[in-house]
Amino acid sequence: MHKAKIAISLDEKTLGRLDRLVRQRVYPSRSRAIQEAVEEKLQRFDGGRLARECGKLDPKFEQAMADEGIAGDLSEWPEY
Repeated sequence: MHKAKIAISLDEKTLGRLDRLVRQRVYPSRSRAIQEAVEEKLQRFDGGRLARECGKLDPKFEQAMADEGIAGDLSEWPEY
């Protein structure tokens, strides 16, 4: 996968914490640590988007639709 170089600015406290993780060999480099942090944040954002979309649903309407589906002829349901 092609990678692009970017420049970022971090406050000294954050940079110190990041460098400590690199020295402890938690991450092989600053770059890798930041890359993983960004990927994790993007995954959380994508997951949060699903939650926001679900939050738009009307619970009463969704329950009525579910109840309507369940009320169908029980003979159509498979036996287990």
